Amino acid sequence: MPSPRRARPRWTAAVTVVLALVLAVAGAACTSAAPLADIAAVGPDAPTGQWRWTPQADRLQLGVTHTRHSLDPHEPDTARHRGVAILGDHGAVWQNHHLMGFGTLNPEPAPGTYDWESLDRRMRLSDETGGRVTLTLCCAPDWMKGGAPGTTDWTRLEEDPLPEHFADFAALAAAAVQRYPQVERVLVWNELKGFYRSDLNRWDQEGYTALYNAVYRAVKAVRPDVAVGGPYVVLASLDPGRPDASDLHGRWGTIDHRALDVVDYWLTHKVGADFVAVDGNTKTRDGTRPTTLDVGAQKYAAVDRWLRTRTDLPIWWAEFYADVPDEVPAGPESPASAAATLAAVAAFAETGARAALLWGPQGDELRYAALWTDSTTPDGGRPTPLTAAWRWLVPRLAEGRVEIGRSPTRDLVAFRADDGLMLVNLTGAPVDPGDGGGVLPAWGVDVPDGGP
Repeated sequence: MPSPRRARPRWTAAVTVVLALVLAVAGAACTSAAPLADIAAVGPDAPTGQWRWTPQADRLQLGVTHTRHSLDPHEPDTARHRGVAILGDHGAVWQNHHLMGFGTLNPEPAPGTYDWESLDRRMRLSDETGGRVTLTLCCAPDWMKGGAPGTTDWTRLEEDPLPEHFADFAALAAAAVQRYPQVERVLVWNELKGFYRSDLNRWDQEGYTALYNAVYRAVKAVRPDVAVGGPYVVLASLDPGRPDASDLHGRWGTIDHRALDVVDYWLTHKVGADFVAVDGNTKTRDGTRPTTLDVGAQKYAAVDRWLRTRTDLPIWWAEFYADVPDEVPAGPESPASAAATLAAVAAFAETGARAALLWGPQGDELRYAALWTDSTTPDGGRPTPLTAAWRWLVPRLAEGRVEIGRSPTRDLVAFRADDGLMLVNLTGAPVDPGDGGGVLPAWGVDVPDGGP
């Protein structure tokens, strides 16, 4: 939840608006992120010091990916209604669902035999809460993986379809986007599940791209308006000195070159794409966690910059996982996890990512931030430490009217719009931002009054 701090004087809101107009005029003449003058004189609504302010590089649309449990009809009514209220009130621009698995059942258990009931239910949730819909085209029915028609072995969910069934999977994808006109974009597959080849010590980017191309052609043939993207590969970090390390590195670690090879191959051999999708967390595969939240978040900025050297396609973070330092409690109700997520969002905004999807907005055992507590329990569906800040950012980042502020003397990040200023403490110690509002507690977030 937002940290309690002293209320700011009412007159400062007007000052903030005036300042925003001045900055807008200045931005029209110069698009660089040069440091602004000391803004201490503006008043207590702005932090003191030589803060560096960077206008967001592109409009950033925040969204969610619904997983196994996510405001389903069988959940306790009161808890579900609380969660629906959070999601429906600026909880997300995009809502992402999976074709099979992660909350939905087998859509084609046997060739030509369809079962859309569970995906219908998830689409109704998006309709109920006003979300724009993304569909992740994963995973494949068993018969496309060598299993018996009419059976579903959920232990095989993450296997890839056999090449002789790529066309069948593409036909299923086409049937799905025809059934659901609300689907505006699709992600082809998920994290290259099943496409890793141990005998080659690398991903089967050739096989994945063949599947992608079949799906791209099939979807565009029936719904040319649907945006299609890939390769949705995990850009895993490694500790320094690992054999598969790439030249893309920072204090957060180094990216596994095998994942970067997937991106390069896909960009060269795809038949078409409307966006590029990637994912990753901030700890390394070896388990090394970032020393600070900002160090971890800079991985996302580094990847965005690397992608920009390869393509001008819009960048989508299909999943992102902001880890916290060692010994710091993490999870849906952890203030540190909320602050880590906001640090990642700041990096996305600064470097021009177009979208970022929060995996699992309904809190569970996953050790990352969520938007509401587990609504499978009667007392669930309540706000988390991330909720208010996320909902404040969703419309403002989507409109492209946010600046990211960084202090040279305090471990803070700020989000400034024309109608308010949000501060995030990136440390486990109290910090006085010097804005006249009092001390921000450890991992605290100060969300402007007035909500979304």
